[in-house]
Amino acid sequence: MAEAFAVEVAATVLGKLSSAAFQELCSIWGVRDDLDKLKVVLMDIQAVLKDAEEQQMHNREITFWLRKLKDACYQVEDLLDDVEIEAQRRKVLERGTTGRKVHHFFSSSNPLVFRFRMARKIKKAKEMLDEIATTKSKFNLLERRPVKNVIHADRETYSFVKTSNVIGREEDEKSIIHFLMNPTDGEDIPVLPIVGIGGIGKTSLAQLVFNSKRVNFDSRIWVCVAEDFDIKQLMIKIIKSATGMDCTNKNKEELQKVLQDCLNGKRCFVVLDDVWNEDKRKWIELKDLFCGVAQGSKIIVTTRSHRVATITGTISPYDLEHLSDENCLSLFLKLAFKEGEEKQHKNLVRIGTEIVPKCKGIALAVKTLGGLLCSTRVEHDWKVVRDSELWKLEQKENDILPALKLSYDHLPWYLKQCFAFCSLFPKDFLFNSVELISMWMANGLLQSSNKSEEPEDIGNRYIHELWSRSFFQELEDLLFGFTFKMHDLVHDLALSVAQNDVSSTGNVRHLCFELLGQDASLLPNNMGHLRTLTFRSNKEQKAGSEPLIDECISRSKHVRVLVLADCSLDQLPNTIRRSKHLRHLSIAFNRNIKRIPNFVCNLQSLETLHLGRCEGIEELPKDIRYLISLRVLYVTTKQRSLQGSGIGCLTSLRTLGFFGCENLKYLSEDMQSLTALRTLIIQDCNNLISLPQGLKYLTALETLIINDCEKLDLSMDVELGGKEDGSLRKLLIAGLPKVESLPQWIVLGSTKTLQVLHVSGSENLSTLPTWFQHLISLQKLEIVYCPGLSSLPEGTQHLTALLELSIIGCPKLVERCKEETGEDWPKIAHVPRINIS
Repeated sequence: MAEAFAVEVAATVLGKLSSAAFQELCSIWGVRDDLDKLKVVLMDIQAVLKDAEEQQMHNREITFWLRKLKDACYQVEDLLDDVEIEAQRRKVLERGTTGRKVHHFFSSSNPLVFRFRMARKIKKAKEMLDEIATTKSKFNLLERRPVKNVIHADRETYSFVKTSNVIGREEDEKSIIHFLMNPTDGEDIPVLPIVGIGGIGKTSLAQLVFNSKRVNFDSRIWVCVAEDFDIKQLMIKIIKSATGMDCTNKNKEELQKVLQDCLNGKRCFVVLDDVWNEDKRKWIELKDLFCGVAQGSKIIVTTRSHRVATITGTISPYDLEHLSDENCLSLFLKLAFKEGEEKQHKNLVRIGTEIVPKCKGIALAVKTLGGLLCSTRVEHDWKVVRDSELWKLEQKENDILPALKLSYDHLPWYLKQCFAFCSLFPKDFLFNSVELISMWMANGLLQSSNKSEEPEDIGNRYIHELWSRSFFQELEDLLFGFTFKMHDLVHDLALSVAQNDVSSTGNVRHLCFELLGQDASLLPNNMGHLRTLTFRSNKEQKAGSEPLIDECISRSKHVRVLVLADCSLDQLPNTIRRSKHLRHLSIAFNRNIKRIPNFVCNLQSLETLHLGRCEGIEELPKDIRYLISLRVLYVTTKQRSLQGSGIGCLTSLRTLGFFGCENLKYLSEDMQSLTALRTLIIQDCNNLISLPQGLKYLTALETLIINDCEKLDLSMDVELGGKEDGSLRKLLIAGLPKVESLPQWIVLGSTKTLQVLHVSGSENLSTLPTWFQHLISLQKLEIVYCPGLSSLPEGTQHLTALLELSIIGCPKLVERCKEETGEDWPKIAHVPRINIS
């Protein structure tokens, strides 16, 4: 595809240059006049960019010119970043609370030297832009004002349709269920392959059957296999699906024993989704894992390949047909309109009937266009989609669908950039919204006209927008974020639009490097403009990669995102100390690292620091309080106490997590200073005795998760003070055996705001509190494995907002909540969705 995002990158740089806050900074550092000259040249170029963007389809020289402009704009942005970083550095110095020590710690150039150095860099950047501006005259480009996207993408309200709804597969569902529930002669474990082209709905059909109440098995197991047919990883996935256990650290022998324990003698239903492997020996090895299951167990395989179907299947494959035009239209209308709304827009329905046949019966194409058009009721917008030239492209079986290209073309530019960024990760990658949003933020991809909107909220809005248009799928709420995936056809599209921004040629911006068997000779020649650098390591062999990692970082002077997770590092690379632009640093799961060098605290732009599951870390760096921009901090440490650690000084924190801090007894008592904190996670801290009193002052806190802390006692004496200004929306209390009752202070004055409450693994919990009936906003309640609970409190029937109730592994409570006959049934009869087992 043609050069992308040059217009947008230029607009971003101009926007920053023109902002009042930045103009003030430039005046302070004496570089305003120099940067104003840059701005004039850039505005002159911007006037013709819209015409250049359209003409490049027919003129390759313009494509190269736009690429050169984009590279120049990125370099200017790096310059502007230098100014902001210097301002942050001075901000710490001006606090004046630690005197000479701080000045020594930040021993930086004096203002005159900084001004001279910046002036020289700006002069060089202007010469580069002047050359680009001169070159544009030979293209005879017209000055044009950018037009708004035809789909009104600047709307901030969305129709969050349920794209998981399956239409037109009733007969397919019956056929598959008939296979599952009826005996099959001559096979120990019958295997049925479901075969069809990408996007036709194989996975959706399998999910439909997998969750059907008509299917009865002792155990249901879902494994997404994808292209990496690694037996050990598949064993881990099977165990995770069957039992919920995380066996990542076990060897094959240990995994085999766990598998036998959880599968032997059970009648199992297994779905192996998205299988590509054509090596019969590997398939036999996988199938042998299920040799101990009971008679009547069944396996379903979904695949695009008839060769795979021949290798895996024990009976004839089920060839999934394209959806009929009638079913496609039903699915399209369900996604494009709210229920019943289509009756008010007969003209649009008519156009929709002309669009749907172009999707050729492929469910993913229908879903994508339905999600695209749900945001507009303007007839012209629908006609633009119907009459697009993209429909005339020859469609190959594994090509990117024209419908996906169309939907992408109608995304607003800021969503296009975020979508393209996702191509950095491999197919079938499980995205975590908190980490992805942090990376988007670090790269300056989050845009909003509302200056008071938090970046995390902007990012969540982007994710839901991309999900609503089927660019993301399998969105799952984790309380403190979401996980989701990209369909592999959508991933192909992201790769094609990312072009040389995510590649190994040209001025690459985002790079994911495979450590196994690689050396520095395979690195791109020009890494000086890298914004994102992530490393992938093989589970079996990761040692000896430190020199390569060090070389990569030393070449990446402007890197914003650095991910070194699970790379078997013994120490943090020293070259990081020069990465002053760094905003996102993850070294999670490097269990051999014992010390975090104090130079990390000199990275004033750092917004995310992920030290989670680094069990070797003996203590946090002593100057962590100077990370004034930090918004996300995940900690694992051997310290017994975090008193005086400096965490309480990180007033920009939005998310704070403690994971696997085995020795930790006390958190920081000055946590009340974290007035912007929205998410607090405390997990696997088995020696933690109590929580700090300052928690009651965290009035911005929205999510509180306390999980597997066996010595933690919540019944501490906290004065509530009659405060009712909390904002807690989600609360999870799990694996706390000392908890006998839920104290009122834990809801932090949020009885009117709490929407989700999960309580589990508390065997000594005997009653739910009387204040429980005041949770007037509670929508979801989960009570799991609390055998001491014998009844629901009086007033439960007054929880009129409650939509979903789950009671699992609570024998006494289950008995009292039996439908119609249970003593507590009248208290919950009004709840629409009830799961009691």
